Amino acid sequence: MIEPALEALAADAYIYGYPMVFDLSMVERFNREGMGSVAAAPFNRFSHGSKLADAKDGYACVNNDTVHSVAQLDLSEGPQVLHVPGTAGAYYVLQFVDAWSNNFAYIGRRATGTTEQTWLIAPPGWHGTAPDGLPVIVAPTRVASIIGRYACDGPDDLPRVRALQEQLSLRPLEPGGVVAGLPQPDAAVPSELAFFEKLRIWSAAFPPAEPDREYQQRFAPLGLLDEGPSPYRAAAADWTAALVKGLAAGKQRIEEATRPPENQPVGDWNANLHLFDYNLDFFGPGTLEDPEWRIADRRAAYLTRAVAARAGLWGNHAYEAVYLSSHADAEGRQLNGAGVYTLRFEQTPPVDAFWSVTMYAMPEFYLVENPIGRYSIGDRTPGLVRGEDGSLTIVMQRERPADPAEAANWLPTPEGDFRPMVRLYQPRAAVLEGSYRLPPIEPR
Repeated sequence: MIEPALEALAADAYIYGYPMVFDLSMVERFNREGMGSVAAAPFNRFSHGSKLADAKDGYACVNNDTVHSVAQLDLSEGPQVLHVPGTAGAYYVLQFVDAWSNNFAYIGRRATGTTEQTWLIAPPGWHGTAPDGLPVIVAPTRVASIIGRYACDGPDDLPRVRALQEQLSLRPLEPGGVVAGLPQPDAAVPSELAFFEKLRIWSAAFPPAEPDREYQQRFAPLGLLDEGPSPYRAAAADWTAALVKGLAAGKQRIEEATRPPENQPVGDWNANLHLFDYNLDFFGPGTLEDPEWRIADRRAAYLTRAVAARAGLWGNHAYEAVYLSSHADAEGRQLNGAGVYTLRFEQTPPVDAFWSVTMYAMPEFYLVENPIGRYSIGDRTPGLVRGEDGSLTIVMQRERPADPAEAANWLPTPEGDFRPMVRLYQPRAAVLEGSYRLPPIEPR
């Protein structure tokens, strides 16, 4: 194969495989290091966040609305029995994500209600019988993730959330199984080809849906279908160079696709309601299989999947939660802590759970350190002051406003550039259909 064709094929392979390689790398990292206040834990065991995120949590776009409970699943030891406590109507969601970053099931307030529940989580191809008529969730891949989010109204609400977390549990259906874990890439592979080595061994260990397996056959010239010893250990220089160039080209395509559209109207909030609609094959409890929530073109879905992993790994479908961000004011200028801004809601976002606005400093998108310890503001924030007409005006600026009413509605900003994000949990039809639009951020 001539070099340009090999480079193009390697770029396609990077876009196709990036979500799985990134996802499983994060699974590894979680098992080893944890995630923010959620401590590290082995497979098939929940680990729980102990607090709401703050400026000390060095994770991009971490939310300040919920406390996390996370479990990485390895179903090589057999099915797991999941027990979920009732929340008496309070919002929570357990999101199930396979090794290819597909959201394949949801348990929670929207999907299954808030009563106490017990489920069986089975590996792909399982043909057993669930005991006591337990409902079954079949995972598409042997390794998967459960990303749990419990709504928390602030520090005073933490004891309630912790009590729920303590009742959330996993146990093997049949004790005594062995957890296989993730296959380890060949350590002798040069670092510039490590991505392809991980993709080679992990795609074999965690095969995707059948139509994707057919697509993967294209990548045979890249060594991605090779079994046994790694083809990348002592690869020819020209072949290596072509793969490295293709990897860089694939990465560039993902970065370009991640940027907001150039024709976006000035002042509009950036939102992609269909960013997580790339799952076309696995629809467990709580997912919607309607054509509206499926990307029609499977090959186009590969790039969307890569963008979703790059911009928001383990994010929810829009019908569970919608995320909108903005970096510019109503006049198109970059938001910056040197300015003063207002966000005026004549009608607050229509949701069935809750909404919030969270402040992030650029370019890292970390939470912003501030003297009042307020990282987000929303419908659960105590003491907000509304206008006589019922409107709500949020004030974004660096220093505390002198006016008491504005100080009550103050969302502190950093010194430099910033990007706020609005989160809408259980958005109503007006949001999903586009008839409700967020107002622009106005400079003062």
